Formats: sequence, structure tokens, C-alpha cells
Amino acid sequence: MQTPLDPVVEYGIERARQLLNGKKVIAITGAGVSTDSGIPDYRGQGRVIRDPLTFDQFLASEANQARYWARSFAGWNRIATAEPNRAHKSLAAAEHKGLLSHLITQNVDGLHQRAGSENVLELHGRLDQVICIDCNEYISRLEMDNQIQLQNPSLTRQLEVEFTPDGDAEIEVPADFTAPACRSCGGRYKPDVVFFGEQIPVARVEMARAKVEGAEAMLVAGTSLTVNSGLRLVKQAKEQRLPVVIINLGETKADQITDVKINASAGAVLESLYL
Repeated sequence: MQTPLDPVVEYGIERARQLLNGKKVIAITGAGVSTDSGIPDYRGQGRVIRDPLTFDQFLASEANQARYWARSFAGWNRIATAEPNRAHKSLAAAEHKGLLSHLITQNVDGLHQRAGSENVLELHGRLDQVICIDCNEYISRLEMDNQIQLQNPSLTRQLEVEFTPDGDAEIEVPADFTAPACRSCGGRYKPDVVFFGEQIPVARVEMARAKVEGAEAMLVAGTSLTVNSGLRLVKQAKEQRLPVVIINLGETKADQITDVKINASAGAVLESLYL
């Protein structure tokens, strides 16, 4: 049984239905849709904002690469074992009912697919894959973790550790930690995700823009749109004169241009809309 929502939120949901019903809707999602799965967001209410490792910093030194992989090893298990929540399930149900044509996510946790969504574009990549930035060889995250454990047998995962949506955990990195080198070329592994300060592959950006061009309405959920990749797509939708509905707990960078803004958790609203 669904919990009753605030009347202001209910009114926003009704307005959203009026704008979205009967249209080819594209969804843009961010970290806020995964918080109910136990994965924190970057900028949610009450969170301490900390600077993530940038792409340039990752490339700058072996020490930074070791820092990333040691901390990611500690946090990855929490993401790998997370389960889809009502936000993911609601969007999957909407797709299966023909109410949602495509989903573009800024998340890297893979929970949309695990919930049953099929037409998903992962704008920032996926955390369960690892790529060598020197020869482009891919390995699975499981294989990477096995290599880390083999080379660092004393490394353990802490059950209670603060971490970010990309699995970066707050731990003290052992001084003797070594990051595995590429098995093919001896190069540097990185997760197959877009770091802060790294460019999204051009082909992926063009694919996202094409999906927005083919849409008739846009639904944005669980993102403040602080990252420009998502904000640009919303601006594109408004340039095309598409109705835009935003569901987010807190302000977003598109509040002034959206048609409907619902200030509430994504899960509760999406459940009311689609389940």
C-alpha cells in the first residue's frame, strides 16, 4: 500500500500525468533514483560534499591510481549487492507498458537494467566493467577485484564505510597497495565510467541527443543537473518545445525552465505515476 503523499506533491503528479500521457517520453535519471537502494548521491540533503578524483588526477600518478583502486575495492561490493528499488521498478514498468520510450541515466550502478529496463543509455558508463586506457582491453569488475585481492592479500572490505555513487570509499589506503596492470600490455586500468573532468565519448553524446530529438516529452528524476551532460539534454528538450517534468528532492539547475517541478523523492513519485 502506497504512503499518502503531500497534497502539493499529488497536485504536481496530476499535472505531470496531463503533460506526459499519450506522448513518447524519454527519462533522464541521476543518483537520486538509487538512494533508496542504499547508494548515496553526491549532493543530497545532509551529505558532506567532498571533491572526487578527477580524470587528470587519476592519470597524473601511480599513487593516485592505487588510491582509487584501493578505495573502490572497499566500496564496490556495496554497489554490486544493491537491489533495484521502487524508482527503478516503476521506470521499468513504464517502459513495458509503452509509457516510456527510452531512458538515459547518469548512474553507473546498472540498477535500471536489473529492474528490467531495456532501452537504457548509460551516459557516464558502467562500473561493472574495467578498461585499459592504453590498449582498450576490457575485463569484468569481478576479474579486476580478483586481481586486486591476489596482489594485496591483506586488503579487506569494511562493512560500514562511507562511499559515493561511483564506489569511492573513505578508507585509509595501505602504503604497500599495488594496482593491477593490464594483463595484455602492462598498461593502466580504469573503471569504464566517465570521471569528473573527462569527456563523454562523442558517439554516446550524439546517441543521447538523437534519442531526445525523437521524444515528445521528457521526465527527469533524481538529479540536480549540476553535471552539464544532463542539463544540456534538458535544454535541448526545451529548445524542441517539449514538456519537461522534473522530480527531485531539492533544487535543480533547470527549475526555471521546467514545466512541472515536483520537490520529492523520486521513488515515491514514480511509484505513484507508474505502479
